[in-house]
This record gives sequence, structure tokens and C-alpha cells, in this order.
Amino acid sequence: MKIGIFDSGIGGLSVLHEAYHALPDQEFIFYADTEHVPYGLRTPAEITGFAKEITQFLLDKGAEAIVVACNTATSVAIRELRRIYDIPILGMEPAVKPAVEGTEDKRIMVIATPVTIREDKLRDLLHRVDEHHRVDLLAMPRLVEFAEREEFDSKEVDDYIREQFSSFDRSRYCALVLGCTHFNYFKPSLRGYFGEDTLLIDGNRGTVRHLAEVLGLGMNNDYNILWSDTAKYFFSGQEITDEKTLNYLHRLHLRLEKVRDI
Repeated sequence: MKIGIFDSGIGGLSVLHEAYHALPDQEFIFYADTEHVPYGLRTPAEITGFAKEITQFLLDKGAEAIVVACNTATSVAIRELRRIYDIPILGMEPAVKPAVEGTEDKRIMVIATPVTIREDKLRDLLHRVDEHHRVDLLAMPRLVEFAEREEFDSKEVDDYIREQFSSFDRSRYCALVLGCTHFNYFKPSLRGYFGEDTLLIDGNRGTVRHLAEVLGLGMNNDYNILWSDTAKYFFSGQEITDEKTLNYLHRLHLRLEKVRDI
């Protein structure tokens, strides 16, 4: 089966990376909308327009199912995409439910883009699952910018993380929910700030598991793969075939493998 996965940029590679591990027999088309990244600073109308164009592009390339591997695009555009297109379309949402259900005390921090935090979809989710009002929200848009320029472990990144969390008492938090697929690249820095006792939770594995269920596919979580020769990569409609960019993508997959179980 051919599966399309798209994001505003390279964050969605973290979902594709999980799919490589769990669904090695499938074909994938990955689309990064690098001309319009970051979506977190765009208007809802712009994001919906981009998402519709990309979905049609992936369908034209033969995609039989699509994963919107972007929390921001999901929060804004998923209902419209499902209204228009008659194929399975899965989205991302911050993994608040497993964070709430998997912890019993202390607070939970959700970090995401400004649009994800502002949209009703996240508010509706919190209303359903955060019965005791344990969840706090924090926008961290610059992490997307750092990720897009492959800057993961710099002093500037660490300073930004400390600055953003400076008004919160980190000892009060038992879990940090990564509400943007770009944020997975920064697990080492986030772990370094919060310490070993704070859970880092993202929705990537849950999304891939849901994808397998919807499509009736068997999963193989022990399959070890960093790269698939059957996958095709596109940056804003242009297929990636040059060695320099393919090496860049390979480095990103190596990074994601390194931080996968942090």
C-alpha cells in the first residue's frame, strides 16, 4: 500500500521514521512543505489551503491513505480534508490522553506551536481528558526554526528552552508532551532540562499504530530500518533526488533513531 505523509517541514520525518520501523513492507511518499514552513505562524486559511494542495498532490502520486504528520495542520485542516477526500486521512494531536492516564500526580506540560495551542481542537481534547486540570500549555515556535536548520544541540537551543520554561517550576511536572513533530529532535536537551524522572511523550507511535489498525496492516515493531529505497521524498512538490539533500535526510533519520527511546 502507498501511504502519503506530510508536514510543514522535517518534523513529519519523525512519524515516517516510526512507520519505517513498524510497517516496513509499505511504500511511503513524504512531503515537506519547506516553502511555507513554519505553519505555526501562518493563518488558518493559509494552512488549510496548503493542506488541500498537498493532499491532492499525494493523491495524484497514488497515495491510498494520508497521515497529516503535523499537529498544526491537523488542528486547523483535518475536518476539511476529510470532508473533501474519500480516503483514510489520519492526523496528529498532542498525546495528552496517555499523559493524563499514565500519571497520577503532579502537572503535565504540553509544548506546541502557537496555532495548535490557540485552536479549539486542543481545547476540546483537554475538556475531554484533563478532568483535574493538570495540563499547562506553552508555545515554543523557535524549536521549529532550529530543527529546520538542523540545529539540535547548540547553546542557543538550550538557552531558548531555559528561557521558555523560566516561569514554570519544573519540579512540579511529571510529563512533557511534545505537541509538534519537530520537537522530537530536541529530546536530549529537553531531557537534560527536566531530568530523568519526567516522562517525554509524543504521539508518533500511537499515530502509526492507529494507521495500521485503520488500514488492516500487521505491525513489526522490532524491524530495524533507517531508510527505505521504496520511499519518495518531496520538498514543496519537488522530488528529492540529489545526493546532498538525500544525505541531509539520512542524517535526520540517524538523529531520530538516536533520540527515539529517550
